[in-house]
Amino acid sequence: MRTITLEEHFSTPEFLEAMAEVRQGDPVVDMWRANRDKLFDVGKDRVADMDAAGIAVQVLSLSGSMDKLDPAMATGLAHDTNDRLADAVRAHPDRFAGFATLALQEPEKAALEFERCVRQLGFKGALVYGTTEGQFLDHRRFTPFFEAAQALDAPVYLHPWLPPDDVRKAYYGGLPGDLGFVLSAPGWGWHAEAGMHCLRLIISGLFDRFPRLKIIIGHLGEGLPFYLDRSDVFLARSAAHLKRRVSEYFHENFYVTTSGCFTLPPFLCALQVVGVDRMLFSVDYPYDSNATGRAFLDALPVSAEDMAKISHGNAERVLKL
Repeated sequence: MRTITLEEHFSTPEFLEAMAEVRQGDPVVDMWRANRDKLFDVGKDRVADMDAAGIAVQVLSLSGSMDKLDPAMATGLAHDTNDRLADAVRAHPDRFAGFATLALQEPEKAALEFERCVRQLGFKGALVYGTTEGQFLDHRRFTPFFEAAQALDAPVYLHPWLPPDDVRKAYYGGLPGDLGFVLSAPGWGWHAEAGMHCLRLIISGLFDRFPRLKIIIGHLGEGLPFYLDRSDVFLARSAAHLKRRVSEYFHENFYVTTSGCFTLPPFLCALQVVGVDRMLFSVDYPYDSNATGRAFLDALPVSAEDMAKISHGNAERVLKL
């Protein structure tokens, strides 16, 4: 069975060096360093790991946001990172595809880079992280980025990211060891903030302005499938400016991957809420195991037709693979 995974990460020495300088003492840098060998490898060892788990294609994206960098430096580093990824895809065109890295501190330049990545480098979309300079993507300054996404008909993968410093201190401070960081990131905070980010995009009216926009989110929907009905009911009371209900935008503009979540109950919830045509298999490599993800996929209680959609068909359609 053909399998395509969409939230699979890589890095470069230049990016890690830049992050270590601007994020001194931040546990996220330690997380990257602990995985640096697998993040830096976009060659034979990564392909061998994919082969061992029966993963046909990884769509690669940079692991981490450039938010803390000087805008000009971030724009240049994003350009160089995309060129590096394009080289890896050219070396393994049947095994890798790419999501663009963008420095959203300069939205107009990010839009131009997005266009270059899709039209010249053959990338399949962009992957972006959380807030930029403390602002969510519903801010009007990011309009050029979304204009490019819709014009290119290229999906945007919205990945969780660290909370702003003030939020991190208020919500996750005062805990021993690395518990505050873990709670703020993969232990809970990433997903709560990413789900809220999606709702902000909806209630801001973004999808009335860009009705063909496609957003992909991971981790079985960042908690949204479980609470979508409740959000729909209460937000409708204050969202008279929207053309549709909150849930309608979610069903029509969003896609959900399995990245990093390999237990059945949340999968079944997401499947019931989102529908099989908007579910896509992913692993979150190297932070999660290809073998674990594949075992989860193989055990899903779905029909052969639905399995084909989840494992590769939906990805081929949405990303034009």
